[in-house]
Amino acid sequence: MATVYISIGSNIEPKKYIRAGVKALDTHYGALTCSPVYESIAVGFEGDNFYNLVVAFDTNESCETVDANLSKIEDINGRDRSSAKFSARTLDLDLLLYDDLVLNSKDLTLPRPEIYENAFVLRPLADIANALVDPKSHRPFGELWAEFDKSKQKLWAVDLEV
Repeated sequence: MATVYISIGSNIEPKKYIRAGVKALDTHYGALTCSPVYESIAVGFEGDNFYNLVVAFDTNESCETVDANLSKIEDINGRDRSSAKFSARTLDLDLLLYDDLVLNSKDLTLPRPEIYENAFVLRPLADIANALVDPKSHRPFGELWAEFDKSKQKLWAVDLEV
């Protein structure tokens, strides 16, 4: 049984699609641990603000199967894969961690690099995995968040039941 962490983001009807993503993950994987939901400005392009959170769950599926299921859930929720990498999206589901696996394949990198680059990924991850040790830096995620330069990316909690 592996514990996985998934980031969830949306800036197109974010309340609707964040809830849809959480519901789909709960239906497929069972009980989820959910971080608070945060709002932040779009990174890498001009666009509406994003809502983001991180969820954790246990699974017997391989990391490749989990990643494929995330893509299916995105597709069901209208994800447009023809647009630029940094663009508006209905639902973005990214596999951040799969236990303590460190992987660099052509299709998947774990831990996901965005953990170390974006407040909207690291903050909610630290909220639910504060003491969890990052398999790459060998430091707790709470410590990584405490040292993160919070001035470069603003985010704020939003009241959204998921």
